Amino acid sequence: EDVVTYRSLVLSGYGGYDKVKLQVKKGMPSPKAGEVVVRVKACGLNFADLLARQGLYDRLPSPPFSPGMECSGVVEIVGEEVTDRKVGDKVMVLNRSGMWQEVVAVPASHTFIMPEGMTFEEAAAIPVNYVTAYMMLFDFGNLRPNQSVLIHMAAGGVGIAATQLCKTVKDVTIFGTSSASKHETISEVGVTHPIDYRTRDYVDEIRKISPKGLDVILDPLGGSDTHKGFNLLRPMGKLITYGAANVLTGQRKNLLAMAKTWYNQFSINTMSLMHANKAVCGYHLGYLDNEFEMVTEVVAKLLDLYKQGKIKPRVDSTYHFEQVGDAMRRMQERHNIGKIILLPEPKKEEPKKEEEKKEEPKKEEN
Repeated sequence: EDVVTYRSLVLSGYGGYDKVKLQVKKGMPSPKAGEVVVRVKACGLNFADLLARQGLYDRLPSPPFSPGMECSGVVEIVGEEVTDRKVGDKVMVLNRSGMWQEVVAVPASHTFIMPEGMTFEEAAAIPVNYVTAYMMLFDFGNLRPNQSVLIHMAAGGVGIAATQLCKTVKDVTIFGTSSASKHETISEVGVTHPIDYRTRDYVDEIRKISPKGLDVILDPLGGSDTHKGFNLLRPMGKLITYGAANVLTGQRKNLLAMAKTWYNQFSINTMSLMHANKAVCGYHLGYLDNEFEMVTEVVAKLLDLYKQGKIKPRVDSTYHFEQVGDAMRRMQERHNIGKIILLPEPKKEEPKKEEEKKEEPKKEEN
């Protein structure tokens, strides 16, 4: 009798890239009431997954568990009490964890029907990055025509999502930091002024072009960059902090970088805020899981924008589950431009090429 199995990536403990292991699980997940089982076609890799691997992300179970906050696929089983999903529906999924598996059981309310023409890779690239960018720019940032925005890590998943969303508002000036090799691409996406943070002081560069300061600053870096951001705001400007990328320096936890980021953490009293006429906001999608209606509304708006052709995820690269270490390294070393996608299907062996190679020398001998 055939035992049903499915492939699953599991974080076995905290540490380096080798801590995420491919396992084969037996049986099928069964849906509870209100849940559906999805056959996963593509998964998103996020910065938070790198933090989780080092034990720096506090909204997750302790290892061993399956990471992954988003995926896309096809509904295979519909649980009791689910009325708005059917077998065969193509969906994208947003969940706290557990999405890096070939089959997942999730609340139906955490699934969203994919629009016609959307690929599974695109669908897996939308939930985390675009919801984050949308809520920061529009719910906190209240972005309006003729305003200016600073997007750090502008070539990353959130960076590209935020750039595309800024372009849906008239005449927004976008400053984007990234390494010089990515400037051409981020300009094509819509960044008005690309800045190479590795060779230039982004504060000086922005002051030259916009001496009064900026209206909205998205800060994924933390530490001393939050201070710089706050000072770069013009009156009535808003700083939205949503990460601490500065703590991530290598494969394993770096206590020095953590201490430095913590020591440089920005703090301000309400009187100073009042006198500065500025706002500081904090955003963390992982803590919104009790407010899922909010997220659902945002996803509906994003899917409308997708249908109108105003947003389109940029997939940087795809890796099979076997190659998850390489995928994480690519993101951590900041090589990606756009979204890195993981594919559950096994990597196909390619024996043909070897046969061709064997034949080639023969041709040369003739």
